[in-house]
Amino acid sequence: MVRKIKAKLVLQLRNQGLSRRAIESAQGMSRHSIQAVLDAAELAGLGWADVAELSEGEVYSALFPGRGVRESVFAQPDWARVHAELARVGVTLKLLHQEYVDASSRAGQATMSYDRFCRLYGEHAAVTGASSRVGHKAGRSIEVDWSGPTIQLLDPTTGEISKVYLFVACLPFSRYAFVEASLDMRQESWLRAHAAMFTFFGGSVPRLVPDNLKTGVISHPREGEVVLNDAYREMAGHYSAAVLPGRVRAPKDKASVENTVSHVATWVIAGLRHEQFTSLAQLRERIRQQIDAYNRQPFQKRDGSRLSVFTTEELPLMQPLPAVPFEISTWSYRRKVNKNAHVVWAKNFYSVPFSHIGALVDLRVTDTMLEVYRADERLTCHLLLAASAVNQYQTNDADLPEGRSWQAWDRDRDRINDWAARTGPATVTVIGKIFEAVSIEEAGFEPALAVLRLSRRFSPARVEAACAMALRGPIRSPRYAHLRPILDTGQDKTGLIPEEPEGDDRGYVRGSACYAGGTR
Repeated sequence: MVRKIKAKLVLQLRNQGLSRRAIESAQGMSRHSIQAVLDAAELAGLGWADVAELSEGEVYSALFPGRGVRESVFAQPDWARVHAELARVGVTLKLLHQEYVDASSRAGQATMSYDRFCRLYGEHAAVTGASSRVGHKAGRSIEVDWSGPTIQLLDPTTGEISKVYLFVACLPFSRYAFVEASLDMRQESWLRAHAAMFTFFGGSVPRLVPDNLKTGVISHPREGEVVLNDAYREMAGHYSAAVLPGRVRAPKDKASVENTVSHVATWVIAGLRHEQFTSLAQLRERIRQQIDAYNRQPFQKRDGSRLSVFTTEELPLMQPLPAVPFEISTWSYRRKVNKNAHVVWAKNFYSVPFSHIGALVDLRVTDTMLEVYRADERLTCHLLLAASAVNQYQTNDADLPEGRSWQAWDRDRDRINDWAARTGPATVTVIGKIFEAVSIEEAGFEPALAVLRLSRRFSPARVEAACAMALRGPIRSPRYAHLRPILDTGQDKTGLIPEEPEGDDRGYVRGSACYAGGTR
């Protein structure tokens, strides 16, 4: 066929003096094809000198214009529009092909198959220099990780040098990067870095792709479900994102951030190696400047920069941030609710609904709030007491049942008097003498309650008898230490008071045997 003739080669060999028969023998060409090339060149007035600098295809087109060019019978899509639509969430080549088929069918035009549609789109992306969006969708995911290399921070007072870790995040579509410096890699620092990241990007995405570190992922089995850290899952839920960690020992699952980590080592760590930093705020400001320059750096193999692609193509497709920023929290599990309907946290007591006494609850603690959960149900919440507070109570009245038995003793002395009155008059007298003996009323609460609580071990009648017996004795203000021996020995049952030895005003005088001289 004429289409397969190497027209430029024929003209070159003819120029070298070879006959048509010699060209036919040397190249295995048909003499009719060779004659067609020579006739076309003569008709066009072209010689070897005219085509020596042209390619084989250009020579063939010059000699046989229009031959071999096939017009497609199929309707041609608007490939620029296809490329733009493919960036939208949920849009696939399959969907766009179906829309193309529907539109072409309504216009009465023939349509190409899905395979041809995909192949021609790939050719369009390669020819125009636009990167194919089949690999990464705009505004769909963020990859996060800690950088292996670190930066040093100098304490100007002690001269001590501490290590600073770098949290790195990357949007795979635009490769737009974020870096945050932190003094450690603990749970709180991990969550705060994420909150700063979302604020920096100005939007959220449906997927977070972290590594399998314990501050984010508790376990990632080969088979079965991934178990996430509660605080990390809560943070992701606040920003309407799902955590989809990469596979264990599969760094290609988050190749974008791995590549960005290596760039950070160059732009941030190496770029700032000659500078000395004495505060974390100062270091973070310089890192922001370096990352801003990095994001503005033009791409080598595509148009624009990370910043321009992010601003024009990715940011409009990201989810808006929630109205309230995420509040960092920590969890404490399996705390038992005490009999007084309170649970202990940081040496202080917080009330829980009394129906959960004895149950194990979980505590969610933020900078300002403490929440109590049982399974997935939130039972109550409290304002967090100051860090300096110790042995303090934070009580919601609704958590306790109605009735005076649940009121605090240190709020009402009348309750102590009522308890004493129910026991007997002698007990009332003993309690009264206790309060008379103290200069501050509150100082008498514990001694008085210690006496009254004897009725829990012994009957109220025996406590009353013991108080009456103690009042007949020489002790002016009987207390627990005086009443308990009477009850333990059962003297309250006999009514006998142990005799006290008579006093001797002369004191104790040693006998003569105690001295060396003996008797005189």
